[in-house]
Amino acid sequence: MLRDCAAGMRLNEGKMIHGCIIRSGSEPDLHLWVSLINFYAKCGALDFSRNVFELMSMKDVVSWTALISGFVAQGHGMESIELFCQMRREDVRPNEFTLSTVLKGCSVSLDLNFGKQIHAEAVKIAVLSDVYIGSSLIDLYSKSGEMEYADGVFRMMPEKNNVLWNALLNGYAQVGNGKAVLRLFNEMEDPEMRFSNYTLSIVLKGIASFGAFIAGQGVHSIAIKVGGETDDFVRCSLVNMYSKCGVANYALKVFETMENPDIVTWSSIICALDQEGLKEEAAKLFHRMMRSGMRPNEFTLSTLVSAATDLGDLRYGQSVHACAHKFGLEFDHLVNNALIAMYMKLGSIYDGYRIFNKMANWDVISWNALLSGFHDDETSDQVTRVFKQMLTDGFTPNMYTFISILRSCSSLSNIEFGKQVHSHVIKNKFVGDGYVGTALIDMYAKCGCMEDVEAIFSRLNEKDVFAWTVIISGYSQTNQGEKAARLFNQMRREGVIPNEFTLASSLRGCSAIASLENGRQLHSLAIKAGQSTDMFVSSALIDMYAKCGHIDDAEALFNGMQSNDTVLWNTIICGYSQHGEGDKALKAFRQMINEGFLPDGVTFLGILSACSHMGLVEEGKKHFYSMSESYGITPSIEHYACLVDVLGRAGKFDEIERLIEDMELTPNALIWENVLGTCKVHGNVELGERAAEKLFQIDPETDSNYILLSNIYASKGRWNDVSRVRKSMSSQGIKKEPGCSWLEIDAQIHVFLSQDSSHPRLLDIHRKMEELRERVSEVGYIPNTKYVPHNVTEKEKRENLFNHSERLALGFALISKVNGGRIRIFKNLRICGDCHEFIKCVSSTVDQEIVVRDASRFHHFRNGICSCKDYW
Repeated sequence: MLRDCAAGMRLNEGKMIHGCIIRSGSEPDLHLWVSLINFYAKCGALDFSRNVFELMSMKDVVSWTALISGFVAQGHGMESIELFCQMRREDVRPNEFTLSTVLKGCSVSLDLNFGKQIHAEAVKIAVLSDVYIGSSLIDLYSKSGEMEYADGVFRMMPEKNNVLWNALLNGYAQVGNGKAVLRLFNEMEDPEMRFSNYTLSIVLKGIASFGAFIAGQGVHSIAIKVGGETDDFVRCSLVNMYSKCGVANYALKVFETMENPDIVTWSSIICALDQEGLKEEAAKLFHRMMRSGMRPNEFTLSTLVSAATDLGDLRYGQSVHACAHKFGLEFDHLVNNALIAMYMKLGSIYDGYRIFNKMANWDVISWNALLSGFHDDETSDQVTRVFKQMLTDGFTPNMYTFISILRSCSSLSNIEFGKQVHSHVIKNKFVGDGYVGTALIDMYAKCGCMEDVEAIFSRLNEKDVFAWTVIISGYSQTNQGEKAARLFNQMRREGVIPNEFTLASSLRGCSAIASLENGRQLHSLAIKAGQSTDMFVSSALIDMYAKCGHIDDAEALFNGMQSNDTVLWNTIICGYSQHGEGDKALKAFRQMINEGFLPDGVTFLGILSACSHMGLVEEGKKHFYSMSESYGITPSIEHYACLVDVLGRAGKFDEIERLIEDMELTPNALIWENVLGTCKVHGNVELGERAAEKLFQIDPETDSNYILLSNIYASKGRWNDVSRVRKSMSSQGIKKEPGCSWLEIDAQIHVFLSQDSSHPRLLDIHRKMEELRERVSEVGYIPNTKYVPHNVTEKEKRENLFNHSERLALGFALISKVNGGRIRIFKNLRICGDCHEFIKCVSSTVDQEIVVRDASRFHHFRNGICSCKDYW
């Protein structure tokens, strides 16, 4: 009866039986005493069990073992060890059951040293060959990570039954040594043992630990063959294995065959979908789980919070938070940490702080979650305070702490705080860690400190594809495309395979320096690797071809895409705009809207630029005001600057002044630079002087502002004012950036400065220029010397014009016989009006398209016509 009460956990009924025993007045025999101890222990009433034990007049090894077993069963490992020591002090000799029970207590409390003493005791009393002692020793050594000892015990056992095999298999699975699990599984000879459902489940757990998908499929086929696939325990293990191997679709297929999956299996499949990026599917499965009546646990909810974070869906995250309250998990540590990270990353800083402050105990993960959301100017001051508080409270930052803080420094370009964090990285010995090192490289690169980037990169213990990508991206973003290309080639020589982000970053480096040949090689590599259709790579390829002067190739790539996103549309719209194909830019914008893509700020920069280049004033104004009215986009300084350019090119100076007065944003250098540029085009001295004065106050060291004002004066013949501006530059140590043009021939870059006398083929170039001068004169070209802002003779002005850098580059291209029928010249400054007219005339005398990219846009010269239609 006591045994039945213990099995049914019927404590009160068992107490009534105990009362009957007491009232009977008879002394229980040893077997009845042990039955009472077992009953109370199995019902969790350890105090009652101990009281019964104390009432015994004679305590033998069986009663001691029963009491010790009760404490072990309830997870009180240390107490079980203390009871064993008390038993030995009372000189009661243990048997094999006692030793195996105490060994389980050692496993529970992870007391390896005492377990080794029990091991010695087992050797001493010659019971080591007992299967229970053997399996308990294997379990203890496995849980303590001492797999050599566990394997040694297993090998010395005279007979190995399924308990021993499974104990060692489970030990290797627990420490994540899946290869050892497979090796041991292959050693099993008894088919009945080998193919038991429990053994197959353990093997699947071991395979899951190292993601051996093929081996997992093999064990799955064995399970099907022996009929084990119908066992829910095996199916749970299959779901877990496929989930850990990253094949959620296989896991889902097995899951769908289960009639009553438990919460562990539900959580496992939801987590698998989340980790494979199938966030919405994970959310749908959670709803299905809730409809089935299954109660979520902390792992389910933390996974759902993570999915909401990645989806950027704050409302869904809040609904999961409400579920945590509903099921009494609002104080769970795992759920709270996930919620803090979600609220911080989705910009709900107050809610993240609120949960953090309500937590009874924090750990490093809690602090890391809190630190993960400081990525904008409004919260930048808080990241330093939180990090300092974390250190003050005695928490040691880990790898994730440093990565999170360094990301904040990268986002905010906070180099000073970043350097302080770097010193903590060194102090905590993370400087060689690949992930922390990559975050440091990213931080220094985004702050423009490329020397520091090189130093950190060289010290990394291991350079994976992410570290290479970050440094290549850093050089691309700082317009050091040559170094980006060199590092990309070095990475490949060292056997590191580039991913789509590496290729996209390298392509952006090619865009920055207009290196078409390198870009084409990367395009070939992307096709070979099957990455050419990736959105990041495609966008970078379209951008590269557009910025290298091949808008037709960029267009062909875009049209060949099976799917688009806003970034791709922006890339082609901005490409069309740069190349003076405003009609195509506006048509692409309309098509983008019709296909359901929402424009962003970048889209409107491209559209406004297109309107500016085409002189579409009313269209430009309409698009500018539609940003906020139709799409809820607040115009930035860049958008206002574009609108100033639209109005300025059309000479609408009154509207420009009204716009600047009405601007909600404080006018800055970019606005006044555009005003000054339009004044130069239209010769508006009065407004030009005011714009220049503003610029000298805001940004007194920029040479182009002085040059533009000087050129305005020169165009009006006000040479005294020209001299005054140039003296002002000289007194402040400001030097004019020299005009520079370059072109690529046979994968080699050739650079020309204005009035260049250094090129080895200069005589041939001058001969070609004389030939061109005669040919263009025949088609009506007359040098326009007003574009020479110097007070010199007309002859000197004409000679000056013929030595502009873009003309020298053109002469070299023609004597070099550029292949492909297209000459591509790049210039650091805006092309002058006379050079524009000269090249237009040359294009009518040569059977080649001439493309010139200046500081503003691309000019395509064909048959005496420029793509800008002389409006630039």
